Amino acid sequence: MKKLSHSLLILLTIFLVSCSSDENQNNNADCETEIQLDENTNQDSKSNLAPSLLEQYQDSDDSNFGGEINLLWSDPPTLDPHLTTDGSSIGIVVELFSGLVKLNSNESPPVVADLAESWNISEDGTIYDFTLRPNLKFSDGELLTAEDVKWSFERAANPKTGSTVAEEFLGDIIGIKEIINGQKLTTEGISVINDRTIRIKIDAPKAYFLAKLSYPTAFILSKKNVEYKNNNWLESPIGTGPFILKDYTVGKEIILNRNDNFWDRKAYLDKIVFNLAGGVPMAMYENDEIDITGVTLADLERVEDKCSDLNNDLVTIPPRHAITYIGFNTNKAPFDDIKFRQALNHAIDKQLIADQVFSNLVIPADGIIPPNFPGYSEKISSLRFNLEKAKSLLAESKYASYNSDSSGPEIDTSKIPRITLTIPGTGGSVGFTTEIIADMWRENLGIDINIQQVEWATYLQDLHKGRLQAWSGLAWEADYPDPQTFIDVLFRSDSSINYGSYNNKNVDDFINQAQVEQDTKSRYELYNQAEQIIINEAPWIPLWWGTDSISLVKPRIKNLKFYSLSVSRFKDVWIKDN
Repeated sequence: MKKLSHSLLILLTIFLVSCSSDENQNNNADCETEIQLDENTNQDSKSNLAPSLLEQYQDSDDSNFGGEINLLWSDPPTLDPHLTTDGSSIGIVVELFSGLVKLNSNESPPVVADLAESWNISEDGTIYDFTLRPNLKFSDGELLTAEDVKWSFERAANPKTGSTVAEEFLGDIIGIKEIINGQKLTTEGISVINDRTIRIKIDAPKAYFLAKLSYPTAFILSKKNVEYKNNNWLESPIGTGPFILKDYTVGKEIILNRNDNFWDRKAYLDKIVFNLAGGVPMAMYENDEIDITGVTLADLERVEDKCSDLNNDLVTIPPRHAITYIGFNTNKAPFDDIKFRQALNHAIDKQLIADQVFSNLVIPADGIIPPNFPGYSEKISSLRFNLEKAKSLLAESKYASYNSDSSGPEIDTSKIPRITLTIPGTGGSVGFTTEIIADMWRENLGIDINIQQVEWATYLQDLHKGRLQAWSGLAWEADYPDPQTFIDVLFRSDSSINYGSYNNKNVDDFINQAQVEQDTKSRYELYNQAEQIIINEAPWIPLWWGTDSISLVKPRIKNLKFYSLSVSRFKDVWIKDN
């Protein structure tokens, strides 16, 4: 599914102000320390290690076990995998739970075995037989069987669970939609062959189906734990991930301990501590309160100074497969008018913002699918800054017109309904980008907007229920390496994640063809044709793509890797205190 990321927060190093570690370096010859980018980058895995993390580890070395890592985080809206839709929740959920398959941290092949040790796919591509690993156990020591898999999928689809994304991730399975619609409680599309074999039938051959099962909606839960504790099961959830939940104090901290019943080599760390109380990240890092922090523009020059003690801790991070954007509800005025939406797109000088505000450390987005992601096309034509065209389109919309009484070409905007742009937040700064874009609309088009901040969990709830008129402050991150996670999930007219209610028959036709197209090149071309229509009709304003960034990691933290997609990242981390 999608992963909505709060683009105004720094959560671990998932959401960072993008920076380049190759620029503004202090080349003082008296300073020996350098950011050893070439040595720290694993070209195959596209992950990075800080200079202090270069020591190799041995899985059999018992001395690696022990210690804890401390992170700055925010309260997750949920820890229920079947309800997860945001990055702050996913970062914890993937440590506690797991599914049949998982994304490959080395990115090739894109999907690898997790709880399932193997699978077979029928010749027509519609039947998947998964064989579970032998002697799998939940974190409480109870055995996990194929019955648990079937129950978990059906529980995710059950309307009483309340998942907003079950149809997107599991809806390809025959009979799942009937469960979602409240017509059935179980489905013949999922069959238990024996304790270790589960058969899943889907409605058509779909190249991306296996990858979708890596998302938390398809994670396996303990039926006994969920049903026995009812609504309180998340106070002590039972999972199959490398860690277990030890304690959660809202607004203070989340503590994860090692899961001693994990099927693979146990996690090295004794615990992970997520600090939820907030604070100034750089100050907390320098005071040894947290072990990792992102680097903002304000601190960039200082940490890149080769004479700085912090320079030793720098790590480069590959771009997230993400896009930051402004979304419009096309069912709500004035965003039901295509020319009005196009005018707003053309009135924003994204390159000027990149130059003057972010010192060219962000990349203006021309399309939806990010560069270096499967299906990306340089041929997509964007609605770039063009003030005259913006004014002309605004005047042609049903909410504005040229003022005939004026001696000049002024536009009458008196009929434009009040516009509220909602962003996540709790009363602090609304952010440079939002303020500047609002100013550009005001100065260039005479359009005033009201910026409204809403607490993160409420923001997500309002977004899912289609209550927002326009929204910003988000990045959409890919959940698996396939353009379906962008074009299909976000813009198909009947998608539950199409928050702007965008509807175009031609786009749906291209998407429907791409769903069953088996030739990769042809499938990507279909997505690109849909993408161009979407850009032209402007239900979004694409803002920025992810770029390389930097972070600081304490020298005591070993083997911490960063990836372009969300995967469990702390199982292999270990601590070496000097």
